[in-house]
Amino acid sequence: MQKISLAIHGGAGTILKEDMTAALEKAYLQALQDSLDAGYSLLEKGAGAVEVVKAATVVLEDNILFNAGRGSVFTKKGAHEMDAAIMDGKYRTAGAVAGVRNIRNPIDLAEKVMRNSNHVFLSGDGAIDFAISQGIALEPDEYFFSQFRYDQWKQMMDSNSYALDHSQQQVEQLMKDKKFGTVGAVACDQHGNIAAATSTGGMTNKKYGRIGDTPIIGAGTYANNKTCAISCTGHGEPFIRAVAAYDVSCLVEYKGLSLQEAMQEVVNNKLLALEGEGGMIGVDAAGNVAMLFNSAGMYRAARSSNGLDMLKIYGD
Repeated sequence: MQKISLAIHGGAGTILKEDMTAALEKAYLQALQDSLDAGYSLLEKGAGAVEVVKAATVVLEDNILFNAGRGSVFTKKGAHEMDAAIMDGKYRTAGAVAGVRNIRNPIDLAEKVMRNSNHVFLSGDGAIDFAISQGIALEPDEYFFSQFRYDQWKQMMDSNSYALDHSQQQVEQLMKDKKFGTVGAVACDQHGNIAAATSTGGMTNKKYGRIGDTPIIGAGTYANNKTCAISCTGHGEPFIRAVAAYDVSCLVEYKGLSLQEAMQEVVNNKLLALEGEGGMIGVDAAGNVAMLFNSAGMYRAARSSNGLDMLKIYGD
């Protein structure tokens, strides 16, 4: 009998129990639980993998705790620029958007790009024009405002520095106490089809329209029924240079490694050699789940029909 599985992540980085209040830890765990429940309930009802990963990711985009959708960080200009991608492992179709503003759920737009645009990747104003044509929900700038993100940006706005999402207030701590706030999901449905979705608000105080690995097919997001579906979270530049998500797929396809073995090679060897900190989640067409990271922690959860049911934050 085909095993169904869902795994999600809410970012990786220097996530330490001693830095977390009981209330905040509870809030993060509940957010992960809500996302897992939303996606897995669809899986149990027979929904396809693409629908499932989108639904799970939307829940995380709607939660202000995560650097995606509503909780996205501020750019150098005090705006919110979001990236997202989704890929269907059955047909290897994909949709991605970069640098979009005022889109409530960028992953919804990425799916519309995949299904309705005859393209894979749209950016900026063109992506927003397409969103309007597709009836995608828009929100005013105020929807994306959070005091925590604003305070992060205020500390850096007069400098040329930029930072990934982080958990401490002091600028001098940014590279010590960092958290990569990308969110994502991977799933295997009752037909053995797999899919991946990833969404992010990028870097605090970023300039030049910087784009990370999230929307780049093969770098931060990839799915192929023959191998695996992968969603990454981390410092995007090394993940791009490593073509990290596709590299896992290649190791499975051409070297015959298991999903776990392939992710181990990429996360703990290849990425580390490029000083690439972060992690990834993956699933294969047999419903096997793997979740690896080389940082102190990763917000993560998974559930499968064979009894797997886990919800974790720290590196234990």
